[in-house]
Amino acid sequence: MSMPTEIRADFDTVEIVDTDRIDWIASPAGGVDRKPLDRIGGEVARATSLVRYAPGSDFPTHVHSGGEEFLVVEGIFSDEHGDFSPGTYVRNPVGTSHAPSSKDGCVILVKLWQFQGGDTAPVTIDTMSADWQSSGQGVECLPLHRFGEEEVSMLRLTEGGSHQIPGEAGGTELYVMSGETEANGAPVPQSGWARFPAGEAVTLSAPGAATLYLKTGHLKGPISGPATGAGS
Repeated sequence: MSMPTEIRADFDTVEIVDTDRIDWIASPAGGVDRKPLDRIGGEVARATSLVRYAPGSDFPTHVHSGGEEFLVVEGIFSDEHGDFSPGTYVRNPVGTSHAPSSKDGCVILVKLWQFQGGDTAPVTIDTMSADWQSSGQGVECLPLHRFGEEEVSMLRLTEGGSHQIPGEAGGTELYVMSGETEANGAPVPQSGWARFPAGEAVTLSAPGAATLYLKTGHLKGPISGPATGAGS
């Protein structure tokens, strides 16, 4: 199966995806497969994807011409900088490079070509051992990164807790690491991904306990893919 060049590319619409219902698509590297969530571009693209490394697989050394942000969902992801366990959040700014691999296999949530100009801070955070902050009854938050209007965090919700994101936040994107959540009353299952356009307020709640990756403020203005001929 070839990779389409546009997937959920209308950023003015609401998208809620049960990723367990999406097929894996092979990448150019043997043993590395992808589930595209949104995408604009060819093999080099502005993309949000789940990426699965089979045991013993690797990806050739490459430069992040548009920057790379990822969250380890399961297994151990490795490169020359270390081994990253589930819950580890990493930002590799524009111009950095690495040679990723996984000895026993892993799955990561990856965002490519989504760095703002001037955002040059490398980030590595083990969210499993970090100090979370109470953000109201039934809600805990772990800030991960902020640049301009873009904010990235992890959110924990317990039964009865809710988190409000105002419409002026500039768009909302989330991935459910564990449990189940509801976004504006719509269910988002474990491993589910959702995106709400700029201008839309979002209320997050959970029927039980849930842990989410959350990004806001990054969907204002026109969104396009990288220029033809750009690097990965």
